[in-house]
Amino acid sequence: MNRQEKEQVVQVLKASFADSQASFLVNYQGLTVGQLQALRKELRNNGASFKVAKARLMKIAVQDVSGVDFLAPYLKEQVGLVFAKGEAPAVAKVLVDYSREFTALKLVAGGMESQLLTGASITALASLPSRDVLLAMVCGTLKAPIVKLDVVLNMLILRLLFVLKQVAEKKEAN
Repeated sequence: MNRQEKEQVVQVLKASFADSQASFLVNYQGLTVGQLQALRKELRNNGASFKVAKARLMKIAVQDVSGVDFLAPYLKEQVGLVFAKGEAPAVAKVLVDYSREFTALKLVAGGMESQLLTGASITALASLPSRDVLLAMVCGTLKAPIVKLDVVLNMLILRLLFVLKQVAEKKEAN
């Protein structure tokens, strides 16, 4: 790899860090080519990409991008970068599920909104519901008081009708 190719790899990594919502470091040592291809496909389906480069080039890219420089100490051995362009919890869930299925894949660290994510926090992030589910929960929470008000107002109208019916029955009986 000559100097121009290395600079190009660093530029691609910088652009990927800038464009992604979150990034994860995974140790993929021990995975077969087929397993890595399956992981890449699953990540692509969830709006993420998996990049492999020399650790030294990754360190150079991380130093120049603000908000991810804390990942530099974790860039050693055989690590790959996963860039989540879409929903970070969905990508984290794919990584956690895959690491449970294939123990050779290890979650090293990650970064989201300039915060360091450890392996445990990536697992916690993976347990979050999807964006659609969270929006549905918010809508349900906002809708609940309105529904209760509707029920109370309907009960008042029903009570008024019941009282008027009883008054009408007493007048007919007299």
